Amino acid sequence: MTSAETGTALETDSPETVWRPDPATAPDTEIAHFAAWVRDERGVEIGDVTDYAALHDWSVRDLDGFWSAVAEYSGVLFHDKPTATLGSREMPGAEWFPGSTLNYAEHSLTPGPGRADDDVAIQFVREDGLERTVTHAELRDQVGRARAGLVRAGVGKGDRVVALAPNSVETLVAFLAAASLGAIWSSCSPDFGARAVHDRFAQIEPAVLVAVDGYRYGGKAYDIRENVAALRGQMPSLRETVLVGYLDPDATLDGTTPWAEFTAEHAPLEFTPVPFDHPLWVLYSSGTTGLPKGIVHGHGGIVLEHLKAMRLQQGLGPGDRFFWFTTTGWMMWNFLIGGLLVGATLVMFDGSPGYPDLGALWKLAAKHRVKLFGVSAPYVQSCLKAGLRPGDEHDLSSMAALGSTGAPLSSEGFRWIADAAGKHIQICSVSGGTDVCAAFLGSAPTVPVWLGELSCAALGADVRSLGEDGTDLLDDVGELVITTPMPSMPVMFWNDPDGSRLREAYYEDFPGRWRHGDWVRRTPRNSYVIYGRSDSTLNRGGVRMGTADFYAVVEAFDGVADSLVIDTTSLGAKEEGSLLCFLVLDAGASLEQVEPELRKALRKELSPRHVPDRFIVVDAVPRTLNGKKCEVPVKKILAGTAPEKAVSTGALQNPDSLAPFLDLAGR
Repeated sequence: MTSAETGTALETDSPETVWRPDPATAPDTEIAHFAAWVRDERGVEIGDVTDYAALHDWSVRDLDGFWSAVAEYSGVLFHDKPTATLGSREMPGAEWFPGSTLNYAEHSLTPGPGRADDDVAIQFVREDGLERTVTHAELRDQVGRARAGLVRAGVGKGDRVVALAPNSVETLVAFLAAASLGAIWSSCSPDFGARAVHDRFAQIEPAVLVAVDGYRYGGKAYDIRENVAALRGQMPSLRETVLVGYLDPDATLDGTTPWAEFTAEHAPLEFTPVPFDHPLWVLYSSGTTGLPKGIVHGHGGIVLEHLKAMRLQQGLGPGDRFFWFTTTGWMMWNFLIGGLLVGATLVMFDGSPGYPDLGALWKLAAKHRVKLFGVSAPYVQSCLKAGLRPGDEHDLSSMAALGSTGAPLSSEGFRWIADAAGKHIQICSVSGGTDVCAAFLGSAPTVPVWLGELSCAALGADVRSLGEDGTDLLDDVGELVITTPMPSMPVMFWNDPDGSRLREAYYEDFPGRWRHGDWVRRTPRNSYVIYGRSDSTLNRGGVRMGTADFYAVVEAFDGVADSLVIDTTSLGAKEEGSLLCFLVLDAGASLEQVEPELRKALRKELSPRHVPDRFIVVDAVPRTLNGKKCEVPVKKILAGTAPEKAVSTGALQNPDSLAPFLDLAGR
């Protein structure tokens, strides 16, 4: 892809540097200590321990050496030792640490640096001012109690435990209890509509559902017990539903067990050793058809990947305060709780980032002395537009780094953070995904931050920008492709026994290599610029939703014959674009009749973020010869791509259906 096609000017000169490592302290960072260790203990020719490029080059050339070093250096608790580091390098199908057994929860809960009994594990804050401090002794006790409750419910290795719950203490306790047993976890945010939750959970046939009575957002309380009751009736696999009184401690619901009763029995905390690739949790992504895909990650892959990310890339250690604004429906929740692996204290916030105003999260960061403060790029943009200057209003001296993800961070966003929050703050713009529950691209304490760029590829991630013909591009925009396996790549998709859906999702375009679905440019500095999605996933406010979820609601309406949804956020956009819904209506139906109810339904069944900005009536939805909706081609046309470059009309059932989209694009 050329710059003309993306509509983005490519810069060949180095942009402004907005943050640099301090030469006096960089050799004392954890990543430099690791580099010195592999040099001295493993005989790796690293040279300068702050030379990130040399360390990264080794990490992708010698996968066995690098990942075995991460495991040894980080003290991974193997029960059965591995017979090798990498049994097979095939993609898909890489076999990591064959023969080994371990347990994720054991790494989070075993006493160690930052995890002594009286060390703080969780600092919980809710938007209405409710706060709760949980020590490691209390966390271990609560997980032991929840584990006993799961055992009473008959839950064991491989059973599924799901939660419709917020970013709260009880949610984390339930997850760790499930993981300790080798059960498989999955969660959705309580603001998800009933259909969106059912489409995810019903696939994996859960044994236990943990749900809250309601949640708070933007100063309002929302009771969701009606949704919980509906879900109970729709999932016959459930043996028990546990109700957490989150809004009202005395809340009840017929057929459910109160959380206090479920966790009443004190029990010793134990850990079931499981194979390295035993499923830990199911996250969800969506293509353009069918139900959301259940992405399954393994215990060992997540332990390794998150230990590397927390200690080496983010520089987190015992006692450091770690915050990321997230819900349990986003992979960043799974990433956040990984802070326990390195003894960091989790600062967990539940509520609206804009309540009572946009300064709420900055106030929280100052009060709790947050070291790594994670938010979304749209949140940064909102603070910029509102004229906030949090560094003037709050003491942010403890904030060493600010993480940004969910969308590309604009150059203005970089400048605003440096100017309005603090020049001392390392800007960690990161990009990865639900697919690997990790970042491919991000930052390191030994690498500068350049304006508008992601500083580096993560250790162990061989990230390339490839042209359509497989050409390895430099300083040009191409597909983001990973050429070597990573431990946290999915062990499988749920209900994909032959692996065909997984191969189709990542490996069809570049066999043997992972195509991620982002447009990316690799610079001569080995930094990167992300230009947005190259597929049709809807990413609104950092919350990804598949178009299939959307169509399931819209096309169930009387009067709607067909539909097409397009997120017009353009490549390299500073702000989120419009969400457009094109409707084909039945004879006699009118937009005035269907639009109000459609808006209500989408808000309720999906989320407020996924209500379109505009509904537009068209005669037909463009479809390929095999009947697939042409989402990506239409998005390209609306972004200004010439129609002949966006789609071959010979591949369409109905070429004339492109006309209204060409008109809308001014062509």
